[in-house]
Amino acid sequence: MRVLVACEFSGVVRDAFLRKGHNAISCDFLPTESTGPHLQCDVKGLDLTKFDLMIAHPPCTHLAVSGARWFKNKGNKLIEESLDFVRFLLNAPIPRICLENPVSLISSQICKPTQIIHPWQFEEMECKTICLWLKDLPKLEPTRIMPKWMRDHSIHKAPPSIDRWKDRSRFFSGIADAMAQQWS
Repeated sequence: MRVLVACEFSGVVRDAFLRKGHNAISCDFLPTESTGPHLQCDVKGLDLTKFDLMIAHPPCTHLAVSGARWFKNKGNKLIEESLDFVRFLLNAPIPRICLENPVSLISSQICKPTQIIHPWQFEEMECKTICLWLKDLPKLEPTRIMPKWMRDHSIHKAPPSIDRWKDRSRFFSGIADAMAQQWS
């Protein structure tokens, strides 16, 4: 399968699909953190008809409700541009699409998510609500649910830093492995 992982600098999802034998490539404005097929560019400039599956992680900076207190300072232009980018990804000419984002304006401005998952359902200890908008893909089945006493909120409680946004946006390998396994 030809897989595009849009807006991914970490290579986590791309590498999960590569391990399953797929022709996977990531694309982001940032360079990749792990060696592998990566395009450092705008996904809008790619020929999307060449892919069978796209997993997209659009930036949540201007969409996530966790930052709602800042919406009035951002102005409508940044929010509308972010929503237009989500629409672009959801309407891409690719047969199967997964768009991932936290609880965000996408739900109220475009459509409700197909599925809501948590990393602790996929062998991760982190607590974080993740929404998935799926096109022609089945919902992900949890792989191993971590006990409540093992769950952690370290991403949410991360102290301010230059790379905090980057650390909070890095995807979870347990979910990436489930995607590669269940959607192959």
